[in-house]
Amino acid sequence: MLKLLMKDDYHISGLAKALGISVPVAAKHTRILEAAGLIESRKFGKTHVLKVRMDRIYEILDTFGEQYEVEVKEGTSILEVLKTVAGVKIRKMDDKEFVVSINGEEGFYIYEVGGKLPEVPISDYKLSKNVEIDIRRLVPILKKRVKVKVHK
Repeated sequence: MLKLLMKDDYHISGLAKALGISVPVAAKHTRILEAAGLIESRKFGKTHVLKVRMDRIYEILDTFGEQYEVEVKEGTSILEVLKTVAGVKIRKMDDKEFVVSINGEEGFYIYEVGGKLPEVPISDYKLSKNVEIDIRRLVPILKKRVKVKVHK
């Protein structure tokens, strides 16, 4: 259910049909997911449309993330810190270095310092105090698709 709801919003009967289960069984499971805060129901007239709560999914997934404690000198870049952490792969492209995989999971990664997204590249962020750094892989969730036709 969650996998389907991560891709699109569903009416309960549409969700039941997609899963090949009865509407009462689907309704029972959606009530459990809603009580757990994993999905929400929006009302449009008499119709209820179900939507996954990605904030809660990410919050749950965060509990499975690995945590490290590293000591460095003041002025060390976050990229240099990450080079000391097992499983972090860095690749140099042109004159910049990027995190390209963590524990073999390739993708695009962003970083947060103290829960905020800095406005400088990871290699340029110099540490001056004790902080907590989160590295997150961007999960491809389609929000828009644009088909472009080019005419000559």
